[in-house]
Amino acid sequence: MDVEQASDANLVVAVGRWHEPALAEVYRRHGGAVHALARRILRSDPPAEEVTQEVFLDLWRHPEKFDAQRGTLRSFLLARTHGKSVDVVRSEESRRRREERTTRETATAAYDIDREVWDMAVAEQVKDALGALPDELRQPIELAYFGGRTYREVAVLLNEPEGTVKSRIRSGLGRLRVHLAERGVEPAGAGL
Repeated sequence: MDVEQASDANLVVAVGRWHEPALAEVYRRHGGAVHALARRILRSDPPAEEVTQEVFLDLWRHPEKFDAQRGTLRSFLLARTHGKSVDVVRSEESRRRREERTTRETATAAYDIDREVWDMAVAEQVKDALGALPDELRQPIELAYFGGRTYREVAVLLNEPEGTVKSRIRSGLGRLRVHLAERGVEPAGAGL
């Protein structure tokens, strides 16, 4: 068989019979167009070369997929190239999105861990500072802030006037603020 004179359809039949020169001729005729389309879609040579290789390898393995009644060999090869190239683009975009999501999750997790460690350290400092207060200042703060009670409820529980309870809470919070500041803990907002 003179592969240079054979039609595309005859070359595909010869490829089906494992005739390597026939595949080489198909590549000579259509390889440039296949590679150009892959390169235009993928915008990079190495992936375009891989797609080109896959397209011709698929033709070698499954020449029966080409149907001369449905179109030319070139249009068949270009359709396969387009499909494979789009798959590569989608796969790459999916990989990139996964990596970005993983990076965000890792950064968030690192922040959460850092924040949790900080919160635990601050909680320990607050506990120590609170323990250093005299009972008459510590008890109203514990009941109001950690017990979730109102000033009036704290006053009833301690059998003290509401104004006295408010004053002791204010005084105790002031001491806590100073104690924590001395240890490098700055209160967030106006809470302390």
